[in-house]
Amino acid sequence: MDLYADNVLDHYKHPRNTGSLKNATVSHREENLSCGDDLTVHLKIAGEKITLIRWEGTGCAISQAAMSMLSEELSGKTTDEIADLKPDDVRKILGVPVGPRRIKCALLCLHTLKNALRKWRKQKPQDWLQTVEVEN
Repeated sequence: MDLYADNVLDHYKHPRNTGSLKNATVSHREENLSCGDDLTVHLKIAGEKITLIRWEGTGCAISQAAMSMLSEELSGKTTDEIADLKPDDVRKILGVPVGPRRIKCALLCLHTLKNALRKWRKQKPQDWLQTVEVEN
């Protein structure tokens, strides 16, 4: 197995930043109905910065590892930096090829995170097509 696949398995077996978060500024849950993956993100936001992230979830190795890996990247980022994350950013963090059948698994973390921020901003949630939209 290569180094990147080992990293995904490590995050799946030993996920980072998991658990609930009392007094979260915002919490949001999403699920991938096509396979049953489920994620809830809890964010502590001070000003416009993410100061703490926790998450809970169940699902396949890709969905859970992607959330774990993404969560390590978020602390200290501004809400605008996070809102600007693209699907390719998640693919780079994962470091392994993700086929069309697993793309929603890999991007559930991004979808959940973006909708948590939209909830915090009192905006309507975005749908999956907006999350996976490719830049022109």
